[in-house]
Amino acid sequence: MNFIAQLNAAWHDRNSLLCVGLDPDPARFPSQLKGKPEAIFEFCRSIVDATADLVCCFKPQIAYFAAHRAEDQLEALIHHIHTQHPATPVILDAKRGDIGSTAEQYAVEAFERFKADAVTVNPYMGRDSVAPYLAYPEKGVILLCRTSNPGGSDLQLLDVGGERLYERVARLVSTVWNHNGQCALVVGATFPEELARVRDLTHDMPLLVPGIGAQGGDIEATVRAGCTASGGLMINSSRAILYAGTGEEYAETARNIAQNTRDAINRYRA
Repeated sequence: MNFIAQLNAAWHDRNSLLCVGLDPDPARFPSQLKGKPEAIFEFCRSIVDATADLVCCFKPQIAYFAAHRAEDQLEALIHHIHTQHPATPVILDAKRGDIGSTAEQYAVEAFERFKADAVTVNPYMGRDSVAPYLAYPEKGVILLCRTSNPGGSDLQLLDVGGERLYERVARLVSTVWNHNGQCALVVGATFPEELARVRDLTHDMPLLVPGIGAQGGDIEATVRAGCTASGGLMINSSRAILYAGTGEEYAETARNIAQNTRDAINRYRA
């Protein structure tokens, strides 16, 4: 089953648009994990096992693993998700952006080494920089479009021939680049009007939406701007779920917050 089919099944079967971001910061781990050689894997595995039935996907951020020389723990984590929760797609949040043979190697890293179901990619070097990822038609390719950070406006709002740059990206990705039907876009919850514009341009294309919680994005505005009949959104929450608890019950506390977040999203889906 390809990424888009997995995602549609998760939206339907779990009635969830929630994506849990896995951004493990050992400085914030519960005391019982500190100093353990496999602490990153153990922490993330506990969160995954506690929340898997509540989410449409997981999104490990590669930098949080690489910074601690824990790429092997990232491999083990994705393998764990695939074996223990096989209906849950995994997005490798890497935001790669390069060309030629380098982009080909990044695609190998994401899809063959880590075996992610999808990867985030920077589109701003053009279609040839994205082509190596599109060569894996069963995998998802999620391209930055209108990002949640304030500085994104420096470039993404530029006028390019009568449309904003983020609108050009949305239009290109949803038509010319999406010949395998495998693409999605990153659009921040912090800009609901522009999220609605991207939805208009891309119809039912999946959108990965960071920015709720710590960044101030509003759940109701996000759902109303981007939800489709089938689901349409992967609304990401990371820190608010991962670090909700600090003691031995941290995974149970994370589950409670994840369930509350999923339910808050669902209140506005109708």
